[in-house]
Amino acid sequence: MRRLGTWQLTAGAAVLGLALAGGAVSAAGPWDSGQRTAERTWAAEAARGPDGTRRGGVDEGPAPAPSAPAVLSALGTAPDDAAGRGEVGGGATDTLARGLDPLLRAPGLGKVRAASVVDVATGRELYGAEATRAVPPASTIKIATAAAALSALGPYHRVPTTVVASKDARTLTLVGGGDATLDRARLGTLADRTASDLRSRKVTSVRLGYDTSRYRGPDLHPIGVNGNLAKVTPLTVDQGRVDPASTGSAERVADPAGEAAGTFAALLRDRGVRVEGAPAHGSPPAGAKALSTVLSAPLSAVVERMLTNSDNDIAESLARHTAVALGEEASFAGAGRAVQKQLTVLKVPLAGAHFADGSGLDRAGRVTARLLTSLLARAAEPSHPGLRPVLTGLPVAGFTGTLESRYREAASPATGLVRAKTGTLTGVNALSGTAVTPTGRVLAFAFLASDTASPADAQRALDALATSLTT
Repeated sequence: MRRLGTWQLTAGAAVLGLALAGGAVSAAGPWDSGQRTAERTWAAEAARGPDGTRRGGVDEGPAPAPSAPAVLSALGTAPDDAAGRGEVGGGATDTLARGLDPLLRAPGLGKVRAASVVDVATGRELYGAEATRAVPPASTIKIATAAAALSALGPYHRVPTTVVASKDARTLTLVGGGDATLDRARLGTLADRTASDLRSRKVTSVRLGYDTSRYRGPDLHPIGVNGNLAKVTPLTVDQGRVDPASTGSAERVADPAGEAAGTFAALLRDRGVRVEGAPAHGSPPAGAKALSTVLSAPLSAVVERMLTNSDNDIAESLARHTAVALGEEASFAGAGRAVQKQLTVLKVPLAGAHFADGSGLDRAGRVTARLLTSLLARAAEPSHPGLRPVLTGLPVAGFTGTLESRYREAASPATGLVRAKTGTLTGVNALSGTAVTPTGRVLAFAFLASDTASPADAQRALDALATSLTT
């Protein structure tokens, strides 16, 4: 049999991964920079309730994907009959244990190790080690944040940033809707629309205010001032970065909402609108009505971006939007309650879980390995097409996001076959995602380690665990 190239394995994993998940999954949409975007066949999702069932009429489910054996045959290999039928025997479980047990004992994983491996097609846990022990998740908690937000709001939800105007249109208020992806380009579009509307009303001079009332409670994360996260406010541009071109941990402005309003005022002036004085923080005047609006990308795309890049700012905004949707206070505490409440709808094991924030930066957060694999398996089920971005947003080993620089060795068999969310805090390292086996099955895994001494050693040990699932 001819040897498969890396690109073929990557393509096969991408197509096969969701084709096998749950047995039948909606046809995938186009690819964007090597990453699957949310399926465009989610039209049925708008008619579904938060538990995935149709609100009225017959639940026909999503259109089936091509069968996995046909996909694999085109690449020159095929799963065995048992794997193709989703049948897993005790032999496979024993084999996993023989491979994973010694790897889980690696010194680099510290004193606390927890693991769970689930066959996505059947939902059966094939391997567990302290799988129900609640441990700090670091950024793997973003899997839970994403699942809760998608379940509560749906994949098509968009977040508005709006300008409202007084009756005479001489007092404007920039109302933050909680779009953590708002950048200067889109704020410029809002300024274009606002200036055009003002010209049509023959208004050339305005006073500008800004409203951040959508969120409640402290805006500073419990970790304090930190380059990994701006103050959590519903109005921010370029995530409050001093240098808009920066990525990852970077210096943030002290007042993201005030800076965003100041930037908007400057954009209006550039368009011929005189803005009197500095923008004032406060509520819109009585009787104010919407003048112009810009929207975020659909939630499906925002979730993918959050997971691929491990974006803390987006994660915290998604948790707060979940809180708003469930009638909880849009604060750190309220968002945590909302995520937990929404995950109960998905019927995943929540014993011991605690959601202190949406990003995983708070060390008080706790999840179990079994919770993470259950969420990944749930996201693959045909009855939950709206959760698919939880899978499609996961970084691809050796190619995208936080896994771009890992699994790059020429001999690594996991390159392109593992998609996973990383998690890193001082003394905490984690990896949770999916892997494609040699027989074409998709396994969901979660490997969590605490009290680790060396991040590099821990990452190597976690990568070895995930790689073993592909060999």
